[in-house]
Amino acid sequence: MSRVLITDAVHPDMITLFQNAGVEVNYQPDFNQEQTLSIIQDYDLLVINSKIQVDASFMDQASNLKIVGRLGSGKEIIDMEYATKKNIQFHNSPEGNRDAVAEHAIGLLLGLLNNIPKSFEQVKNGKWIREANRGHELKYHTVALLGYGNTGKAFANLLQVFGCKILAYDKFLQGFSSPHVEETDMLQIFQEATIVSLHLPLTSLTNHLINDEFIAAFQNEFYLLNTSRGKIVDETALLNALKSSKIKGFATDVLNNEKLDTYTKEEQLRLNEILLYNTIITPHIAGWTYESKKKLAHILANKMIMSLTNH
Repeated sequence: MSRVLITDAVHPDMITLFQNAGVEVNYQPDFNQEQTLSIIQDYDLLVINSKIQVDASFMDQASNLKIVGRLGSGKEIIDMEYATKKNIQFHNSPEGNRDAVAEHAIGLLLGLLNNIPKSFEQVKNGKWIREANRGHELKYHTVALLGYGNTGKAFANLLQVFGCKILAYDKFLQGFSSPHVEETDMLQIFQEATIVSLHLPLTSLTNHLINDEFIAAFQNEFYLLNTSRGKIVDETALLNALKSSKIKGFATDVLNNEKLDTYTKEEQLRLNEILLYNTIITPHIAGWTYESKKKLAHILANKMIMSLTNH
């Protein structure tokens, strides 16, 4: 009998699906890296989210591991090249939370353009300020999507109802233009974009992609939206651009370091300064809906069971 170790909180349907497929389940949502490593040699399958790092040394110890499943989309927590060498299959489940992320991105963007969080805080403090909170209509913007995978497409589908111009660039995809999305290159994006939304994986190519040089290439001042990975944005460059108003506003669901209680003095000072400007930051909850939790469980479990059947 195959055995699966689940190291993160999942919808109970996932456990049921595995059991119905004849897979023995060990559900340990509170396990850390050390605890997982101590028993991983006894399991064929592993389900993780973001806290467990499946690097080469981990896989060397996981002598029976055949399949790793990732709740969500990120691949940065597994050494994909080494997994291929070890004949360990990897599945993620971006289909499960792409709609949740897209809806959250719309909320962040509308909040940014219309000063919604800021004006709400003012009302809570007894201030009724109208003129200084005059907003901008999304219809009159050119929105550039960097990355056109699952979340990029889902975001574009929601954006089209606003009537804005939508540009999209993906280094690894071609031929995806549609009536409401114009496939383009970075040159056109640098020339035309007034809103930039990131839908990219974190890789060596995208780490601190949004840096001083990148920001300076834009002809227009622009709003920046990030619902992908925090480290894609160089936060020092971001702060410089907020100070100069080259970036008119920044809304994000992710940060370079999301463990706020571990911040160095420098990290805390930088975050404090960023928050002085037109910013909205949410705690990595874009894909964290009740509906997405269930969809992630079904999609990932079914992928892993099918893979196990064909292994």
